[in-house]
Amino acid sequence: MIWFFDGSRQAFFTAFLYAFRDEDAVLSAGSRQLALGQDCTFVRADAEKAKKCEARLAEIDPQCLKEFDLLARSGEEGRWQIAFSYLRLVAARGKPVRGMLAEDAVSEATECIRRVTFELHRLKGFARFMESESGALYAPLSPDADIIDLLLPHFRGRMPQLPFVLHDVRRGKAAVWDGAHAFLAPLERAEVALSANEAGWQALWKQYYASVNIPSRARLKQMRSYMPVRYWKFMPEDPSAAERKAKQAAFQTPRDGAPRPQGSL
Repeated sequence: MIWFFDGSRQAFFTAFLYAFRDEDAVLSAGSRQLALGQDCTFVRADAEKAKKCEARLAEIDPQCLKEFDLLARSGEEGRWQIAFSYLRLVAARGKPVRGMLAEDAVSEATECIRRVTFELHRLKGFARFMESESGALYAPLSPDADIIDLLLPHFRGRMPQLPFVLHDVRRGKAAVWDGAHAFLAPLERAEVALSANEAGWQALWKQYYASVNIPSRARLKQMRSYMPVRYWKFMPEDPSAAERKAKQAAFQTPRDGAPRPQGSL
């Protein structure tokens, strides 16, 4: 049986209760191709049932609800099924199971959480702010996971006096710090008037980035692993330009890499 729900937290835990004893249960918040003879049903959120379900899971393992929050933030298509399988194992065993990595439900949940937290860590370094005419900073992002509200405390701690906006262009929302209050707001598109100094700051950053790169010693595969291509479009330093220069330098270097003799006998 496929148990469809609207993607909300309450609807998930309501569906969790209904599907708990279904050994072949699949939870999904999106469209899904049904197998021949497979049944499906749509579960509506029931606030009371969801609250009781969360309370029971919290009694068994309070940490598992924090883990669920990270799983729900993942951009992976199968995140709801991963969360369902993991929490069902917690409820069935009646104790924390995060150390049982031999269980598929645990290993899949652990890996999914790792990807979410790793992207959160990466974007603390990959976010690029631009200065607007008002003095507020603006950073467009397109993370795989829904994490801009988790990024906000990091930058608020770094820049407590500066108002800024973290814009998740993929999900059409923003995390905002106005210098005194932090909040989330819908934001489909943003037209930002940049300050007169912004072009100079971007040019300085590009110059710095170019100066620390040595094209003849580039490690392109390693660079892509540290700085994935999907983040490049919002980076003013344009890593793709450094990659092109590195490829050009590699093409001009002799294949054997041997130094050429200089001088004469």
